[in-house]
Amino acid sequence: MADTTIELEEEEYTSQLTGPVFKRILSLVTPYWKWVIGFVVTILAVSALDAYFTFLNKDIVDLGINLQDPAAVMRIAKLYGGFIMLQAVMVFSCIYLAGVLGERVQYDLRKGLFNHLQELSLSFYSQMAVGRLMARVTSDTGRVSELISWGVLDSTWAIVNILTSAIFMALINWKLGLMVMLIIPILVIIAVQFRKKILVEFRASRRANSKITGTYNENIQGVRVVKALSREDQNLVEFQDLTDTMYRASYRAAWLSALFLPSVQILSSVALGLIIWYGGIQSQAGLITIGGIQAFVAYLTFMLWPVQDLARVYAEMQHSIASAERIFKLMDTPPDVRDKPGAVEAKTLMGAIEFDHVDFFYEDRKPVLTDFTLTVNPGEMIALVGPTGGGKSTIVNLLCRFFEPRAGVIRINGMDYTDYTLQSIHSKIGIVLQTPHLFSGSVRENIRYGRLAATDDEVTEAAKVAGAHDFIVTLEKGYDHNVGEGGNLLSVGQKQLISLARAVLARPELFIMDEATSSVDTLTEALIQRGMEALMKGRTSFVIAHRLSTIRRANRIIVIEAGKIAEQGTHAELLRARGHYYRLYTQQFRHQLEVQYGVDEEGVVESAEAVAAD
Repeated sequence: MADTTIELEEEEYTSQLTGPVFKRILSLVTPYWKWVIGFVVTILAVSALDAYFTFLNKDIVDLGINLQDPAAVMRIAKLYGGFIMLQAVMVFSCIYLAGVLGERVQYDLRKGLFNHLQELSLSFYSQMAVGRLMARVTSDTGRVSELISWGVLDSTWAIVNILTSAIFMALINWKLGLMVMLIIPILVIIAVQFRKKILVEFRASRRANSKITGTYNENIQGVRVVKALSREDQNLVEFQDLTDTMYRASYRAAWLSALFLPSVQILSSVALGLIIWYGGIQSQAGLITIGGIQAFVAYLTFMLWPVQDLARVYAEMQHSIASAERIFKLMDTPPDVRDKPGAVEAKTLMGAIEFDHVDFFYEDRKPVLTDFTLTVNPGEMIALVGPTGGGKSTIVNLLCRFFEPRAGVIRINGMDYTDYTLQSIHSKIGIVLQTPHLFSGSVRENIRYGRLAATDDEVTEAAKVAGAHDFIVTLEKGYDHNVGEGGNLLSVGQKQLISLARAVLARPELFIMDEATSSVDTLTEALIQRGMEALMKGRTSFVIAHRLSTIRRANRIIVIEAGKIAEQGTHAELLRARGHYYRLYTQQFRHQLEVQYGVDEEGVVESAEAVAAD
């Protein structure tokens, strides 16, 4: 399996990416092409009418005021009023269409991101901070939506206004119009130069914003640790550094954007002076009317004001394109683990499980498992023990196919498990973790999470099997009690029991418990133990645990050290062997022995031998 390096937050994008990214942004509106056509037609109509109103003003001056023809003035005024009503309808239509288009694109983006995040492998989430992902799904999608709706509306309106102004100026006096149009290339050159610098600063601002969001998330989730260790002042200093970085980048971007506007205004003043000077010469020669000069001045303002507005839109567009780059980079990240072409559904996981010379590493040249071989019989309970970092959790992560072997094969029912679909494997596995996770909602909803079609009676029965029913009925609303975000309204033990009930209700064929009793009291451990026994009956199960009460019941205890099997056997066999397990037993479980048998440190070995003899 190829190693995929994820670089989503710190990479430097080049300006060459802007074109393809912008094309990809425009492709988001393809499903709504009818809305786009309506939007384009209405904005063209609005811009054309704006330009035509200035032309009518010329006729009012030349035909009505200069020639003192009230009838002409009235006729033009009626025409003006009719077009005003038409323009009002067009303005409403284009704003409405732009708003709906933006909302639909934002919905599609967020839905696509959410679905893609569900498909990404576990390795991705171990390398990406939650805050950075949230920034992409929320603020970044919002900016892209604004670009497609209001950004495109404003820029289209501005561009069309410039073009229509140029056309009407050419109709009035093409020489004077050509003189004005010579200014446009200069504005383009200025825009291109500012564009590069503004984009760099906006990207730096977005990177800093992602880090700030991540810091918020970590400090809110870890608020108890922060307060317990009195880290508030230090965290404030670190947060200040992040905000200073974002401030400096945002300040530079704002400064450059602001500098663009005076540059445009200076050119506008030069163009206005040229019109007045050259228009006066043309008027004396009878080549242009007073109304024509007035219209030229109006058209110049009408043309250069959108150019100034384009500067604002362009600056915002760079920010949006930087956001889009980050979104598309995330959406283009492939999952490390995916279905093979032609993968079939696993009918059952109740057959033999084989690890055949499996190698695995998270980082190059840092092996976690090396030539790991293990065969597990159907219905067998396997306990994995060993020092931290030895590879225990990696084994069950590979078994669940959250990761795949770098070398070797894992077989289920004699078949390479990569030939099965991921969904068919995951749907038949039940997992209870050391740190249980509950979702916002009721107790009932959390138990039903893995099997939505379950009835209320089945939910209650699962809770009884898991030993959770007795405490659930004491809650204020019983099974309808809200557990809070992440289950923070319940104790660790209560969350663990609900997590176990959820696994019971899912009816898994393969059950995995990853140190699920390490953070609970003895009484709760006993409840969890009874629930585990009921759940494991007739199922293949893997248990990672440090507590003696959990692993003594295993059919086989596998001692994992440095990614290999150091020894294996039953609890009594391994104690009698006085090897790796014996050493772990007398060291890691010393406290449990002292509590259980009331012995001091010198009596640990003697007690261990007594237990082995039993």
